[in-house]
Amino acid sequence: MRTLLLSLVFTLSVAQAQPQIPTPESFFGFSVGERHLRPDQIVDYLKALDASSDRMTVEQYGETYEKRPLLLLTITSPENQKHIGEIKGQHRALSNPAASVGLDIETMPIVVWLGYSVHGNEASGSNAAVRVAYTLASAQGPEIEQMLARTVILLDPMINPDGLGRFSQWVNTHRAENPVADPANREHAEVWPGGRSNHYWFDLNRDWLPLQHPESRARLKKYYEWLPNILNDHHEMGTNSTFFFQPGVPGRTNPNTPAMIDELTRSIAKYHAEALDRIGSLYFSREEFDDFYIGKGSSYPDITGSLGILYEQASSRGQVQESVNGPLTFTASLRNHYTTSFSVLKAAQGLRKDLLSYQRTFFTSALKESEQSPIKGYVFSAASDPSRAYSFIEILRRHQIEVYALAKQVRLADRVYEPGNAYLVPTNQKQFRLLTSLFEKRTTFTDSLFYDVSSWTLPLAFNLPFSELKSPARDLMGARIDWPVQPKGEMVGGSNAYAYIFEWRGYFAPRALYRLLKAGIKARVATRPFESATSEGKRKFDYGTIMIPTGIQKEKADTLQKILDIIARDDAIRVYALSSGASSDGIDLGSPGFEPVPMPRVMLVVGTGVSSTDVGEAWHLLDYRFNMEVSLVETQALGRVDLNRYTTIAMSNGVYTSIDSAGTAAIKRWVEYGGTLITMERAAEWAVNNNIATARFRKLEPGRRDSTVLRRPYGEQSRYSGAMNLDGAIFEVTGDRTHPLLFGYDEDRFSVFRGNAIFMEPSRNAYATPLVYARTPLLSGYMHRDFEPLVRNSAAIIVSTLRSGRVILMTDNPNFRAFWYGTNRLFLNSIFFGSIIRQSPARSEE
Repeated sequence: MRTLLLSLVFTLSVAQAQPQIPTPESFFGFSVGERHLRPDQIVDYLKALDASSDRMTVEQYGETYEKRPLLLLTITSPENQKHIGEIKGQHRALSNPAASVGLDIETMPIVVWLGYSVHGNEASGSNAAVRVAYTLASAQGPEIEQMLARTVILLDPMINPDGLGRFSQWVNTHRAENPVADPANREHAEVWPGGRSNHYWFDLNRDWLPLQHPESRARLKKYYEWLPNILNDHHEMGTNSTFFFQPGVPGRTNPNTPAMIDELTRSIAKYHAEALDRIGSLYFSREEFDDFYIGKGSSYPDITGSLGILYEQASSRGQVQESVNGPLTFTASLRNHYTTSFSVLKAAQGLRKDLLSYQRTFFTSALKESEQSPIKGYVFSAASDPSRAYSFIEILRRHQIEVYALAKQVRLADRVYEPGNAYLVPTNQKQFRLLTSLFEKRTTFTDSLFYDVSSWTLPLAFNLPFSELKSPARDLMGARIDWPVQPKGEMVGGSNAYAYIFEWRGYFAPRALYRLLKAGIKARVATRPFESATSEGKRKFDYGTIMIPTGIQKEKADTLQKILDIIARDDAIRVYALSSGASSDGIDLGSPGFEPVPMPRVMLVVGTGVSSTDVGEAWHLLDYRFNMEVSLVETQALGRVDLNRYTTIAMSNGVYTSIDSAGTAAIKRWVEYGGTLITMERAAEWAVNNNIATARFRKLEPGRRDSTVLRRPYGEQSRYSGAMNLDGAIFEVTGDRTHPLLFGYDEDRFSVFRGNAIFMEPSRNAYATPLVYARTPLLSGYMHRDFEPLVRNSAAIIVSTLRSGRVILMTDNPNFRAFWYGTNRLFLNSIFFGSIIRQSPARSEE
């Protein structure tokens, strides 16, 4: 096996491998591909290689949620290893326009990043990585030694160890002594949620842009430490396919990507084709996959000065599986990844000067483009919620985007931005292309098909007001922000308070409230505005203000204040001490307008048919970000568990056919007795179809021309049908800020992310539709014109009631990919305040 794999690449003069380097077979006791390697086995072997080879160093660059190490191997010649810091510094100078002009690239090593298995159940990548690492550590001969002298290889063997661990456990558990190729065999059908995602069931290959997970943040830090010339991204696809390598579909690249990327990718593709021809592998290119969304491993490098290349291998999803091409073994699926890992290194040698020169000109040309751009900067504000601004700026800085405090007041369009709570991102910087992609609002496209979402405007996701700056930005630039300062709240007033209050505007106010409720402290929420005297004078407080009366608490006053000190500091909110229950205006503190807030006990419905990514986003939000206890309950168990222990049940997008009649009846009965059911996207349709909620849906009606069958080219069928998908765009909605579900919002209008074609009519009850789409709703992204009348003025949220309970129907996912901070509040308000929505106004459609 070793000789075969070596011969696939080094056909000229490969001598025998270095004997002191342990082979995978001797270390594991079996051949690579015979079993699926566990993450710990891969880690142990790579450390053994490191200990025995002077070509390799292994470092841990991060850690997963499950505390598994993230490793990066630096592989190069022994001589380069002695000067690796100097080589890194010279290479990084290529990305500095001021330092790169006179840089000599004649003898400069090229840097290539090999990344494997961001999706854990696409395990052929990580298993092939072991063999690639062994070859690079042990092979001898002029060709490989010359390659190592001129190349620094950064090898990331498993981008998603948590997912890989789940998948390898599944496959090895069901492995038979006599391999079974039957696709129906249990080995080939993972149970929900499968191993594709990370611990919280997120797709890490969509997180290069949002950077919401430790795996992505640590990887990007290392990426910018080196800024490789090429980044390989190894995946798997359907069993009946073959092997794909980029370039992808012509014309479906992000418009901010330089045209030279396609030319270089095509040049590299020739090396792959030659290597795969030599071993007789079937392959294809320029089809199916695209690089429009910049948040993937193969597209993010293209817009940041590197070159990303996607590889997709037909998957055996086990030891062997039948396919249209014959039995596909796991061992065979490793071969193409191994082969293209080396063909890209060969391409890097042949194109070394071109690639180094391209990286240098990428950044100098970016500055020139910024000078020609009519947009000179973006100004954004965070007057009411510094926590959202902190997280937003944190993402920008992780992306190496320069951010400055606003130096003076400026009026842009109809908005005034004030220094102290506003910031400036000038476009005249080397990350011009990336920041443009993050801030732009785009509604026109050259193609109507998208492999992923069509828009991701970052300030809209955070619900931060922002404006384009058309005049020079220099006089508005205040202090440069190297890293944002974590916001802190404070206690305002004395310790002998009649009551304590805090506003609901702060992003982490729900976390503060949960801390209080969990500690047994009684809290109430203001359903009407009021004005009270504070130590800073009279102050107006809006809908959703939280009040903690001291007289009814079991805790002593000093104990209560200590808890409030903690939440003020940790959750970045201002807690006001009030000396009287009498308000100077509006409701008094003892008014029925202050509703008691019950301790939320939340269930998330999980399991077969449920979108694991969507429910994972809700789980991550509540458990990881807001420190709330959440129960994950399987769909099949709903008819057997005691639902009365929960105040709220949330159902994310999914097909809920796995809920049997007993489960459906149990949920309906639980709602009738006072529970709050939150349903999102297709879960809302499930609730209506099962008579648990009432709503009317808008459907695409066939027009006159559709009643006549039109002849169209058969080969264009997927293009026509794909153009009718609404996979990811940003829309404007208008909300009723007096409604409990909108408590904490400063403005009536904000943005939501939509990734489906589910449209609801507003309720016939005038009070039951707290959020509707605007008349001209599309802000950014692609939408087929036939959907325009369906989304216009449609309901984004409807509250339906069933006896004593409430069902909150949402057409969208408010927790999209964990970075849609601006609509998280809709979900959290549903949890904390769903039960206080008055019954009569919410009765809809009857």
